[in-house]
Formats: sequence, C-alpha cells, structure tokens
Amino acid sequence: MDSTRVTEHPTSFDRPQTGGDPTEPRGALLRTPVPPRAGGSALAAQGRTGESPPTAGADPSGAFEHSQPGAEQAAEPDTHRPRPTPEGVPVQPGGAHSGAGAVPGALSGSGAATGAERRTGQLTVPGQPTPMRRDGDRLRFVGAATRRIARGMDLDEIVMGLCRATVPTFADAILVYLREPLPVGDERPTGPLVLRLRRTDRIPAERDTEGGFTPAAQPEPSELEAVGSELCEVRPGSALAEVLRGVRPVFTETPAARAALPELLGDGQDFAVPDGRRAILAPLRGRRRVIGAALFLRGPERVAFEADDLLVAAQLATHSALGIDKAVLYGREAYIADELQRTMLPENLPRCTGVRLASRYLPAAETARVGGDWYDAIPLPGSRVALVVGDVMGHSMTSAAIMGQLRTTAQTLAGLDLPPQEVLHHLDEQAQRLGTDRMATCLYAVYDPVSHRITVANAGHPPPVLLHLGGHAEVLRVPAGAPIGVGGVDFEAVELDAPAGATLLLYTDGLVESRLRDVWTGIEQLRERLAATAQLTGPDHPPPLEALCDEVLDMLGPGDRDDDIALLAARFDGIAPSDVAYWFLEPEDAAPGRARRLARRALARWGMEDLTDSVELLVSEVVTNAVRYASKPVTLRLLRTDVLRCEVGDDVPQLPRLRQARHTDEGGRGLYLVNRLARRWGATRLSTGKVVWFELNRG
Repeated sequence: MDSTRVTEHPTSFDRPQTGGDPTEPRGALLRTPVPPRAGGSALAAQGRTGESPPTAGADPSGAFEHSQPGAEQAAEPDTHRPRPTPEGVPVQPGGAHSGAGAVPGALSGSGAATGAERRTGQLTVPGQPTPMRRDGDRLRFVGAATRRIARGMDLDEIVMGLCRATVPTFADAILVYLREPLPVGDERPTGPLVLRLRRTDRIPAERDTEGGFTPAAQPEPSELEAVGSELCEVRPGSALAEVLRGVRPVFTETPAARAALPELLGDGQDFAVPDGRRAILAPLRGRRRVIGAALFLRGPERVAFEADDLLVAAQLATHSALGIDKAVLYGREAYIADELQRTMLPENLPRCTGVRLASRYLPAAETARVGGDWYDAIPLPGSRVALVVGDVMGHSMTSAAIMGQLRTTAQTLAGLDLPPQEVLHHLDEQAQRLGTDRMATCLYAVYDPVSHRITVANAGHPPPVLLHLGGHAEVLRVPAGAPIGVGGVDFEAVELDAPAGATLLLYTDGLVESRLRDVWTGIEQLRERLAATAQLTGPDHPPPLEALCDEVLDMLGPGDRDDDIALLAARFDGIAPSDVAYWFLEPEDAAPGRARRLARRALARWGMEDLTDSVELLVSEVVTNAVRYASKPVTLRLLRTDVLRCEVGDDVPQLPRLRQARHTDEGGRGLYLVNRLARRWGATRLSTGKVVWFELNRG
C-alpha cells in the first residue's frame, strides 16, 4: 500500500515507470540509485525498493550527512554498477519492507538507517514524501512540471497545473496569488496593485488508515491549513512591493520576506508560516510586469528547502507567469472573436406575420470561433419576409469581415424590395469590388404569407429542404447558380408553393458535408432525419421548431464538424383568405370616406367593432396623404393576425416623415396621430412606389 500523501486534487494513480513523471503523487519520491555496498542482502533490498541497504557500520542514529559518490568510491572501490529499479515497481518511501534480505527501518527499532535517511541526513517518516537531494532529481522534476504547466490553455488549467506539479513533490502546500484584474498584453494597468488568492493546494492532514498512519484523535488544523487571506492590496514602498519588484524567489526567513508575509497573508497570519527555510515566496513576472506571487510551504516534519530549491521555484514561477500571460491573451482573442461573430449575426430573429423562425450557429471548432457563415430574416412590405443564408469561404477574421459586408448589403437590397435574383446579382458585384478571390454561396428566398408562395434564388448553395405537415420531406429543386464573386453570370428565381404548416430548412454545407461524406449523401441523410422526426409528432402536428433544430444538429457525428454551421428554420403559418381584406381606391377626394366605410364593414365582419374609431381615423389620415400625390389607384389592405395590420400603397416613392406641425399650419398632423395611436408603424419604399403601414393591438 502506497502511503504517500496526495493533494486535494489527486492526479493519475498509475504506477510510474522508471524515470516517470515526478509530479504524480506516487512519483513524488524521486531517488537516484546509490552504488550498493558488497553483500547479498543489498541486492535483495535494492530489487525491492531501488535503494541501497545500510551497511553494517552505519551510524545507528541515521543523522550523518549523505556522502558523495566520489568519496565513497575512494574509501571503498566498487566496480559494480547500481542495479536499476525494476520496471513498473514504484519507488516507495523509506521504511520497513518485508521479504528476504530486507533490512528493518528506523521505525522498527533496529537502529539501522535506510538509504533515504543516509541521503537526507534525517529520519524518513513513513507516508511522507522524500525530499529531492540531487541535481538529477531536480532537473527531472522541473522538466515534468513545466510540461504539465505548458499543457494548460486557459488560466485555471495553468494555475491548477502549477499546484498539482508542486504538491507533494516539491512542497506540502502552495498558495497562488494573481493580480486583480490581470493586465492584457501591453496595456498599462490602472489603480493600485491588488493580489487575489486564485488557488491553494496542500497535502491533506488525514492519513491512510490502511497504512496505519492515522492518529487516534484528529489534531487541530495544521499551520499549513490556516495560511492565506483572499485579497491584499500591495502598498507602494511596502516590504511586499520590494520583494515583488526584486522578481527573484526568496526564503521567508529573510527580513524583507518575513516583513512582507503579513501584508500578503493578512494580519495575524504570519505565525502560520513555518520557521526556517520552509517557505519560499516567488514573484510571478510576465512579459512586462509582476502579475502575482506563489508561496511554497513545507511542514515541520519535512526537510527544509535548500539553496538550489530557489532555482526550482524560479523556473516554476517563470513558466507559470508566461503561461498565464498567454492564457490571458488567448482569452481576450477568444472574447473578441465571440463578440465579432455575435454582432455579425442577428441577435434576435424578427417576429413576422404568418411565419415562425428558429436558428442555430456552430463554429468549426473552439480554436476557430469566427467564420463566414451567416443567416438572416428581413421583414418586407406586404407582410412578407426574406430568408437568407450564406457561406463565405474559410473560417477566419477575414471571412467574418467579408460576411458582415455581404450581410449588410443584402439587408440594404432587401429594403429596396428587389426580386431575389436581383439581390444576388448586386451581391455578386459587391463581392467583386471586395477582391478577386472573395467567393461565397448564398440562397435568398421571399415568403408571402397571403399568397402562400415562396420565391427562391440560389448562388451555388445547397438546396433547401421542405418538410410538409404530413411528414413528407423533399429537397426543393432550385437552380444551382454560380457562387457570388464569379461575375458575369445570371441568377434565376423559381416560385414554389409554401403550404401552411410546412417547414423550410435553410443551412450551410457544414451541416451536410464532411471528410466522411459528400454533400449529396449528407442532404439525403438530412431529409431522412427530418421525415423521421416529423413521424414522432403525428401527421396533423408539425414538430416544435426549436426541438427540430436540435434534432437536425444531433445528426452530426464525432468527425462531421469540419466547417461552420448556420441553420435557419421557417414554419409557414400563412394568413387565411378570410383574414385578409383588399381594395383598390381611385386617387380622388372621396377616397378617404370610402376607405373608412370599407374598414368599418371588415371590422364588423371580424367582430372587432371596438377598434372601429381608431381604425377609421388612422385609415382616413394615411389614405388622404396617399391620394394627394398619387396618379394611380391606391391599395388598401387589412390583415387580421395576432394584431390588426393596415397597409396603404401608392406609386409615389417619397417616404413620409414625422414632423412637429406649427400652430399656424393647417396640415402635417396625420402622421403625428398615427404615431400616438398605433402600436407601431412604418413606411417602405418599393420598386413601384411605397407602402405605409400601421398595427393596432386586438382588444
């Protein structure tokens, strides 16, 4: 049974091989084999523990200092090489072992010193880590510890790596303080230097009961457990500031370090630090400045630190500080990437009449958080909505920047109410202006909830999939087209049915294409997955939209994440013909009165008489403004959905502007009334004129 103490966060318990990782608890007792004295019992004991047994003439007290190999050879020449420790047998702490040739240890009362005692000059207590006494031990420990620290990617991993590599091999306890807040890169911190206790680690006070080392009565908390306050402010010119400015690790027995401990640990905590060379205070210095401090502690039952241990502490502090610097920089870059991607994509999808929307976005990997995939939903005049999904080549900052420009261009073109093929044509021209190698694919669709139709234009993008209400899923046949940025090509648009209850799924190729499958195989798997999901809810109920998106993403396997994924799902509810009222009004003086009568009849038919007064007033004002400048018939449309929507269209492209009328003005108060009484209102320019609309809440 290995009775070596372990840390609060135990590491791997695998049995170390010869020359294994010294940071593991079972590998904490590093020893360099000592050439054995002549004798059969020495070989037997060495094969068991990897140590040399004591000679017959050894000092019974075991208090003499370790003799150097050169001196030992001069006194008694020995041509035999030390036998290496057998593979797979962990080095055990100094103590008694049973078996042939085993020599009882000091605790057995025989008075013979073990190999560990001869090297340390102190009695070895079972269950305690054996200190490192040779340069080879320190080099192996530093190499393994720095590798462990370097494996960390973020701040917590690096600090935890430092603690687990240090305890119990190098110290019995460690306290790690970091600057609050940590400076990033070359920025100059403002305000006072404040250190916050980031993490502590120590050997637990309890012993292994099976090894027989647990005291009958648990003692009071040890001095190592009482060390440390969470926050301290380093005052300019104080003892702690001078120690941190010196950068080099120091023993706390020095006057400067002893004076700095109360400031670091808090008032009344200086007594908890063991006396003598049992504590090392090591500043953590990054590339520009001190970013923290580490305090290494050893208990009274363990051998004190030596001068060479200051070099070990310096190496640990240097590697940890540089790793923390890089982790902070990496965290800032990841934050910038996340913010860039978040602002490039719509924060919230709009609430459009007759359609419900859901979306998902997944980056290619944690190390590539930004990419060129995007989606969008843009409300259009006439209660229509434009559905857009696109993919710029690559997943880098450049791809994200190009994606943002193309998305902004698409939104501007959609506001002009251009046909889908014209939108793609202008996007192609914009991509060519950005550069010769700016390639992207895009699919642009316009859904009309009144006519239950959808118009789709494609530029080299995977075709959308339509899931019908009965559970049938089909891949829509749309012209493939050339990618955006090729130039000199025409784009075609097709108009298809969009029945109520159907779901349209727009996606990027990262969902259906990977190293393990081609794009058409992935599209077929997507179609089958949608059909299988729809079967679970029955033929009369479409699957919930959010759950459907999650089911689609679940089809991705472990090796299917080669590219970014953008997903946009649209559930077509439509607007029933009975909820639509549509009229043409001649541009004459009688048009406002006729509009009021038509609106009153429609509201009576829908049972919404409580809105009659407000609707008549607002319709009269908007129609009056339209017929004043129109030369063609004016359109009036009422839509009954969750709100009452009124749309008035004319052939004049100039948009009305809300302004404050003066007391002497006879007009200019119509839009003011609309702004005060309507839930919301707006005006959109069309290729044939404009549409002014307003909405009222249903009673």
